[in-house]
Amino acid sequence: MAYSLVITRREKVFDWILEPLQFEFMQNALLTALIVSIICALLSCYLVLKGWSLMGDAISHAVLPGIVLAYLAGIPLAIGAFFSGIFCSLGVGYLKENSRIKEDTAMGIVFSGMFAIGLVMFTKIQTEQHLSHILFGNVLGVSHQELIQSAVISAIIFCLIVFKRKDFLLYCFDPNHARVAGLSPKILHYGLLMLLALTIVSTMQVVGVILVVAMLIAPGITALTLTKSFDKMLWIAIISSITSSLIGVILSYHFDASTGACIILLQAAFFVIALAYSKIRIR
Repeated sequence: MAYSLVITRREKVFDWILEPLQFEFMQNALLTALIVSIICALLSCYLVLKGWSLMGDAISHAVLPGIVLAYLAGIPLAIGAFFSGIFCSLGVGYLKENSRIKEDTAMGIVFSGMFAIGLVMFTKIQTEQHLSHILFGNVLGVSHQELIQSAVISAIIFCLIVFKRKDFLLYCFDPNHARVAGLSPKILHYGLLMLLALTIVSTMQVVGVILVVAMLIAPGITALTLTKSFDKMLWIAIISSITSSLIGVILSYHFDASTGACIILLQAAFFVIALAYSKIRIR
């Protein structure tokens, strides 16, 4: 009797997990979340080590004007978002080098100003895009073409990170040491910014421009809490990011909740669990 109850419960769990896979839009959503979660996890480790949490937030908010301008020009929104993010990072760099303003202060004024410009442009121009989809994501509405676009962008980011993994790691730890080793800190700096902008463009469809910074930070800080080895950090970040993204999409389907919010809540829960475990292990 007890054995049959266990079998019944297992079947219910499997049905609960597999039910969303019957629908094509859920298949696209799960694949998009899987692809995006991997590159976010990889990049988050470098951002956490470099201390660029606010930079991710700045660029993610600054892409809104680029999205509106890309819509007006009739080009893919991802292109406008990418160049808008690059413009934001260049603006922050210019203010840092040519004024007494510190980098975090420059980020605050640049990204808030660009986000405000984007909101004004969006409200004044009639578009087919819903503002809530841009701000909070619409992964359940991802088309096959958008899935391919995310896959291509993610593949480029993945190859670049893997190819320049050690160079970026050295730059994040000590730019002066990187210069002595024959590397160009400026090239690595702007290369990392370009990868960040590309990742935000790809992730925007999943959680939107407001919550994207959480996907870029949570996996990295969760992994950093559990290990001091960078290689182990990468693997822990990838596993936690993939798990939270896939389960978050499934939970949003069953509970009719915001997909991006479900993913971020799970990532926050993983961080709290990792933090608690690290405290217990130390004792």
